[in-house]
Amino acid sequence: MSHNSQTAPNGAPSPSLGPVFIISACLIAVIVLCGAVAPQAVGRFFNAVQDWVLSRLGWFYLLSVAAFLFFVVFLAFSRHGAVRLGPNHSEPDFSYSSWFAMLFSAGMGIGLVFFGVAEPIMHFTTPPTGEGGTLEAARTAMRLTFFHWGIHAWAIYAVIGLSLAYFGFRHGLPLTIRSAFYPLIGNRIHGPIGHAIDIFAVLGTVFGVATSLGLGVLQINAGLTHLMGVPNSLIVQVALIAAITGMATMSAVAGLDAGIRRLSELNMGLAALLLLFVVVLGPTTFLLRALVQNTGGYIDQFFERTFMLYAYEPNDWIASWTLFYWAWWISWSPFVGMFIARISRGRTIREFVLGVLLVPTGFTFLWMTVFGNTGIWLQTSGITTAVSETVATSVPLAFFVFLEQFPAATFTAALATLLVVTFFITSADSAALVIDTITAGGVESAPVWRRIFWAVLSGVVAAVLLFAGGLQSLQTATIASALPFAIVMLLICYGMLKALRREALRESILQAQPASAATAVSWQRQLHAILHHPTQREVLDYLSDTAIPALEAVCTELRNRGVQAEIQQEEGRVRLLAMAGTPAEFRYAIRARGYALPSFAYIEHGTQPTGRDRYFRAEVFLREGGQDYDVMGYRRDELISDVLAQYERHLAYLLAAERMG
Repeated sequence: MSHNSQTAPNGAPSPSLGPVFIISACLIAVIVLCGAVAPQAVGRFFNAVQDWVLSRLGWFYLLSVAAFLFFVVFLAFSRHGAVRLGPNHSEPDFSYSSWFAMLFSAGMGIGLVFFGVAEPIMHFTTPPTGEGGTLEAARTAMRLTFFHWGIHAWAIYAVIGLSLAYFGFRHGLPLTIRSAFYPLIGNRIHGPIGHAIDIFAVLGTVFGVATSLGLGVLQINAGLTHLMGVPNSLIVQVALIAAITGMATMSAVAGLDAGIRRLSELNMGLAALLLLFVVVLGPTTFLLRALVQNTGGYIDQFFERTFMLYAYEPNDWIASWTLFYWAWWISWSPFVGMFIARISRGRTIREFVLGVLLVPTGFTFLWMTVFGNTGIWLQTSGITTAVSETVATSVPLAFFVFLEQFPAATFTAALATLLVVTFFITSADSAALVIDTITAGGVESAPVWRRIFWAVLSGVVAAVLLFAGGLQSLQTATIASALPFAIVMLLICYGMLKALRREALRESILQAQPASAATAVSWQRQLHAILHHPTQREVLDYLSDTAIPALEAVCTELRNRGVQAEIQQEEGRVRLLAMAGTPAEFRYAIRARGYALPSFAYIEHGTQPTGRDRYFRAEVFLREGGQDYDVMGYRRDELISDVLAQYERHLAYLLAAERMG
């Protein structure tokens, strides 16, 4: 398979919008109807499936997640780490702060509020081994919590996000799950197999978000009951779903930058405010010491926990916690991975992996230490057992009972409720954007009504199943679906590694730049090229007077020799395509690209910088992006020699790739 076989060639059939959209919507309706009509029967079936999977195939989940983590870390520190998720000249769409806020909010934000106090307390009172309520149990509780919410979870998301961003932004394939299979099945991703893959991703995303939305309103309802005495009832919960869905719909319509980015930044601000409040008024010194020790314990037991199955002391704890989490993260990976891919265009693989693994994990560790350790401290110091008692009876209420132990409890509870709401809005509108992208075949500018449809549908699914009592069954079904998708993810890893190896092969063949024709010219001409800073008009004139005739001459000669070739012209750009629409496609383009005028140029010209002055280069672009060299000033025959040198290297790559298999 050649390098270009990873890329949907020009003229390849784009993914059909109809089958994915229509079949997904119909399947969702059927599944929801079954869950609403016979929730107990459906629940028993999926509970049996989940129990069988977790008890018999837990080892497979554990090995798969370990493989995902080692795979992305390997990519980050290998030679592939410098590969950009987009053309070579692309730049990130979002700043670091916005990027981190969005991926964090979509990935785990609401879970931290729900489990930030509850999970450490539960591990503290009922550890997998040993006696609960002891200091050793407290240490174990935090290590387990860190393990469940650490880099393993983000590695799962990173596999999907990285593969989608790589194939979508660097190779021009649709930004859908099917594209990750191009190295394995080629153009068949545009047919029934590709449709089936995307439909599976849509179902997982809708049901995962609907489940979280339904379970999340339980916590919001608990908070409102605690704050204002609002009844804890189905009517209130359905009304909450309707309100959150409405706000999520408005955010989804506003788009990625105006809606989701701003909401994510608001989430981070509210979370940081609540975190700071507890740090300042809680056991500050103890929390700082605990954070350091918890992190050390996490690192110390990293490999042991990664492969821990309690094979010698069998118990149900591993299935109820670690394996359940791994399956939950895998089931959510199409949604979160797709969203991370959408916001990561222009970053390198190394930058992507390190950012996705480390930054959200660092904030998560801080959050879990502040809320989890404080909850444990309240009990071990003898202040109160109210938090642990509430965790045992009502997990949604535990966070609010925890905040009652501090001053201004009404204010902080209101802040926590607002944080939960904004986290859910972010998850819901992010999901609508992701599903819309999948069902539109990777098109990012689909009609707004489609985003509205998927945002509303997620809310309807959650409301119907919550009302019918089938929400728990849906959660179980979502977890059970993680098994086949884990296999899919392993194939994605293999396909991406195969594609990157071919890209490395191409890079090794093409890395030697064509011999510059300028080396054979006079030194006066070389000096002129160094000191002269062409205007845009000069470069455009060069394209029309020299570059276009040169590329047309090559194009004509290729056609005469039986090679399909064409010239494409745009404002400030000319492109030669040979064998377009085939795996062997060759692309050579020259583009007028502007830069800020360097400061030394003003000295040479005896002028003062204005901050608006620019100069332009006639840069060469190949299939993989800009080549960072300028052909401005090349004569017609020199430019033709440059084109032929790149074409020769391209053919050498195709031959080497064919031998590689």
